Amino acid sequence: MSAALTVNSYFDDKVKSVALENAEGVSTVGVMAIGEYEFGTSQKEYMTVVSGALTVMLPAENEWKIFAKGETFIVEANQRFQVKVSETTAYLCRYE
Repeated sequence: MSAALTVNSYFDDKVKSVALENAEGVSTVGVMAIGEYEFGTSQKEYMTVVSGALTVMLPAENEWKIFAKGETFIVEANQRFQVKVSETTAYLCRYE
């Protein structure tokens, strides 16, 4: 296990995350500025809203769903999903 933290930046610095690895596995903790984003997954992701809210269009869905503080959504590997952010929002993403 490495002690180094990896900082990632996406969408012209509107989304930033810090990657970590610990006994629970690999996770990222990040912040999204107000905007609309599309993400792709390479692994199964468990995304939990820490502060704020995310409006999400999950793969194979046709309605947007709002996830508030403390709520989690799951996206399988090799999928794309869309996110609308109406207030700056923090999240935790755990990978499997």
